[in-house]
This record gives sequence, C-alpha cells and structure tokens, in this order.
Amino acid sequence: MRGLMSYHNPVMLLECMDGLAIKDGGIYVDVTFGGGGHSKEILKRLKGGRLIGFDQDADALENKIDDDRFVLVPQNFKYLKNYLKMYGVSGVDGLLADLGVSSHQFDVGERGFSIRFDGPLDMRMNQKTDLTAEKIINDYDEDALVRLFREYGEIKNAKKLVFEIVSARLGGRIKTTAELIDIASSCTVGKMRNKYLAQVFQALRIEVNDEMAVLKDLLLQAKEVLNPGGRLVVMTYHSLEDRLVKNYLRKGSFSGELEKDFFGNPLLDFKIINKKPIVSSVEELAINNRARSAKLRVAEKL
Repeated sequence: MRGLMSYHNPVMLLECMDGLAIKDGGIYVDVTFGGGGHSKEILKRLKGGRLIGFDQDADALENKIDDDRFVLVPQNFKYLKNYLKMYGVSGVDGLLADLGVSSHQFDVGERGFSIRFDGPLDMRMNQKTDLTAEKIINDYDEDALVRLFREYGEIKNAKKLVFEIVSARLGGRIKTTAELIDIASSCTVGKMRNKYLAQVFQALRIEVNDEMAVLKDLLLQAKEVLNPGGRLVVMTYHSLEDRLVKNYLRKGSFSGELEKDFFGNPLLDFKIINKKPIVSSVEELAINNRARSAKLRVAEKL
C-alpha cells in the first residue's frame, strides 16, 4: 500500500513539538518528512512563518501538504544548507529529525527493509542510488562484510555470519530477504532470532544509505543554520545513532572527547534541554510499536 494512508502515527508527536518550542512566524525544517505527521503539527502551531521539509523517498512526495507556508524538497537532508540557501533562508528557528526507517518503508515488502516480508535485497531510501543490499551481500569481500556487521549491526559472531554468507553465494547470487534470513538464522537460536536478524538488516541498511556519515553531516550543518536560541530535536532508533547525537551535543565532537579552545575552555555550540533522552509513554507504546526503541534529544543553539 502506497501513499498517505500507509504511514503510521508520528512518534512522540507532542514531545517533538514541545522540544521545538515553536514561535509565531518562525522558520522550521523537518528533514524527515515521511508521512507528514510532524510537519502538519508544526504548521498547525505556526502563525505565518515557513516550514521546509526534506525527504529523498519518492513515496513520501505523495504526502506533500498543500500550504503556502510549506515547501517539500525531494532530497537527502545532507543537502540541507544548499537548499535553504536556494530558498532564501539564512537561519532557522528549529530543526526536527526523526531518523531511521518509516513504518511505510517497513511495510512495503519490495523495499527490502523488513524481516517480515520476502522481497528483493534493496534497502535504498532513495531508489535512484546504485548501491543495494544485494550488491553488498554478493560483492563485498569477507573483511568488508565483517567490518560492517560488527560496526553497524554490533553482531558479535560476525565472522561466522560472513562465512555462511560467502559459502552460500558460491552457489549463486543471494537476491532476496528470505534467502538472507535463511542463511543468517543458522547463526542464532531461539528467542534471539528476530533481534539478530534485525541487527543484520540494520547493518546493511546503514551501509546502503551511508546513514552515519549523513547524520554527522546533518549535525554539523544544523550548528550552522540554526539561529541563536533555535532548537535541534533529534529522534533516534538505535544505539549507534543515539551515541553519536549525544556525544556531539554534549561534547562538541562525535568521539565523545570534549572539544576545547587554546585556553582549555569548552567549545560547545548547544545547550542540552533534556539531560536524559525522552522516551515514549506507556500509552503511546500500546498503540505505536515503532516507538519502543525511540529516544528523543533536544538541544538549543547557543
């Protein structure tokens, strides 16, 4: 199912709005437009102002909001600064990023994101790009596969998994999610199976979409485009993303080492609004399964 109705409820909607602290007449950016749920709420709370949305997934463009204050950019948010400049925006009052895969992408089997459906090993958020999960599984050498499963999937027995993959591909290219699931299932047992498979798929998806590098780009650009007092609201769905966001906001670096000037003074660009990540309420978890792993961090540009 494609289009608006296949997008589920936006995660932590009210918490995101509180984090943005929307001002009348402000300029805001939703870099992960998706089904438009967060964007619609931002527009509802704006009196005047502007909202710029970004989404590289062609399916999301079907949900474009008909509002003179809104423009939807059909691009990856790594091009944030370029497009803001193109639209004459020199600074913004808030930026929202709801990272990860949308419910719609998970629910469309032919996109290859989900362990629930058989489909091609694709996993591209932008289907105009060349790299797919199939190319990674079949063309990467053993060392490269071990690296990505360890680093992006945090898989402890990555060498065993890669041995099984390389052995299987000797008999022909591995083309479907079902084939990969069958191979990976031999490397785990019992109740941990689904979690293990999710980690395998996560690692491939991050590699296909270069997600960690793109997130770093976004955070660096957010520092430049936010006005003083502007809010950065970032929602993550796995520990790799959350660690990177936390380190950057708290320490000014992705490594977690505190950035300092020549005199030893901290070089920080943001003030942390919530010391601990905000998580979904019990009520939301009961109706929105996608919210279970979400962590929300809010910071204010100094």
